[in-house]
Amino acid sequence: MIFKSYLLEKNIDQLLNCTVFLFYGDNEGLKKVFKESLKKKSQTKTLLFFQEEIVKNQDLLLNEVFNKSLFNEKKTIFIEQADDKILKIVENFEKLEDVEIFLFASALNKKSKLRNFFEKSKIFGTSPCYEDNAITIRKIIQEKLRKFQGLTPEIIDYIIQNTGLNRYKIINEIKKIETYFNNNKIEANKLDDLLNLGSSDDFNQLKDEALNGNQNKTNKLISDTVLEDEKSIYYLNIINQRALDLLKILRGQKNIYNVEQAINDLKPPVFWKDKPNFIIQLKKWNQKKLKNILSKVFELELKIKTNSSINKNILMKNLIVDICVLANS
Repeated sequence: MIFKSYLLEKNIDQLLNCTVFLFYGDNEGLKKVFKESLKKKSQTKTLLFFQEEIVKNQDLLLNEVFNKSLFNEKKTIFIEQADDKILKIVENFEKLEDVEIFLFASALNKKSKLRNFFEKSKIFGTSPCYEDNAITIRKIIQEKLRKFQGLTPEIIDYIIQNTGLNRYKIINEIKKIETYFNNNKIEANKLDDLLNLGSSDDFNQLKDEALNGNQNKTNKLISDTVLEDEKSIYYLNIINQRALDLLKILRGQKNIYNVEQAINDLKPPVFWKDKPNFIIQLKKWNQKKLKNILSKVFELELKIKTNSSINKNILMKNLIVDICVLANS
């Protein structure tokens, strides 16, 4: 069963009747938007798996799917990096109680067994997440901010130029505008400070030194860098995106002969000034360690969103230290 992504964005409830659902495509930002919507909607125990670990040990997934908790707690399961290998495991999940399973895959061609199965199924569902372009992103901004005075073509271009064609980043910036300009009037002179466009350099430097395994620089930057609590999810997204990009290249090339080309092919693209650190990190990290980072980010994000009283600053700095230690392990 095929669902149009733009309809799901308007009403995510459409897919909740599907036993298992597949999101596929190169639009990582859109898949992230769906993932966030599902987390917010489900309000249940949320688990993250990678296909590779499930293929090696199916019981990891099967135990969670078929073993009920003592309190009949509902579960939402996300499976990352799905492809045809997982089809034999999930195709029999026709009737599940208190479990929702969502698969996330990169682009799947028309010959993909996984894609074909989900498209033809009357029980399972799928939605392709095709890449955005300047036209689709412009339409999103115009639609979301249509009630606001002062939304000029120049402001729209400014937002696009500074956030790229990343759907998730755009949605987050739109939310900031909606919250800040509650009088429905956008003031162009206040956008710079509000959106912090280009002002994440301090955290990016901290993130890169940690991923590069530079302990001395990381420790110094942790002391010098001010991490704002309200930006915790933003910081986590930066780490998450870098780990995903590194993992994508490492999975796609057993022997990295043309690093530059592989980096240039990433979507959303890596900024030119970030490439030297990116290359260092490709040599420093392997798939197992990157998956460890993604799990830590996922767990911390859940903690932050479900417990407003925790000390976000300390937890973020602990994560940075963990990343630096892991880089050198």
